[in-house]
Order: sequence, then C-alpha cells, then structure tokens
Amino acid sequence: MERTSKHFRKRDAILQCVRSTQVHPSAEWVYETVRAQIPDISLATVYRNLSLFKDQGLIVSLGTVNGIERFDGNTAPHVHFICTGCGAVVDLPEIQVPGELTSAAARASGGRVGSCQLTFTGLCNDCTQYQN
Repeated sequence: MERTSKHFRKRDAILQCVRSTQVHPSAEWVYETVRAQIPDISLATVYRNLSLFKDQGLIVSLGTVNGIERFDGNTAPHVHFICTGCGAVVDLPEIQVPGELTSAAARASGGRVGSCQLTFTGLCNDCTQYQN
C-alpha cells in the first residue's frame, strides 16, 4: 500500500508543479523542481507522467522549443509568444483566441475542433536589444 501512495504522491507533485508555474517547463525542469521535495523521483517517472497527463488533457504540450518539449498546465485556450532567440515562452493574456477562428477551422475541416493553440514566434525584447 505504501508503494501506491508514494506513486500517487509523485504523480500529484508532478501535476501540481506544471500547473503552479508560468515558465512553461520542460520535463527536466519539472524533475529538478519535484526532486527538491521528493529526492527518490526519477526522470523517467516525470516523462511517463507528463505523457499520461497530456493524453488525459490535464496539461498541453507546446511542442519543442530549442529542441526541448515544453508544457503548460493551463489548458484553457490562450495565446503564447515563443522567442526564437532565447527560447522564452510567455502567455499573452491581453490577446484572446478569436472564437470565429475556431468556428472557421471547424467549417473548413468539416469536423469538430477540440482545442486551439495560437502561438506567435519572434524575438523577445531582451534578444532584440542584444542584436542591436
């Protein structure tokens, strides 16, 4: 029984970690953060659970940024900006995902749209200043 409670303790800690941060973490970031609380957690456990949470719709994958998959605990439709220079991922809450965009996608595909991720890419302010 103790093994099961530890299993769920780790799983809960991983999900809470992703949901409680705005950094759009990688699996390695989640591992390092959770390991501070649960030293015997493995990176494989983190990867396995992140995949499970994605499949269950509890988190979303933002795809790979600079070769590393990034995650978001906020599953509501919202807009992101990804810096192609430094890899920063930030939410843009002042920009709403237009409802007509989802409707147009449903009409164009002839299907039902389940979710929408709108992402802008470019250089963040810091990287823009660095290049000048």
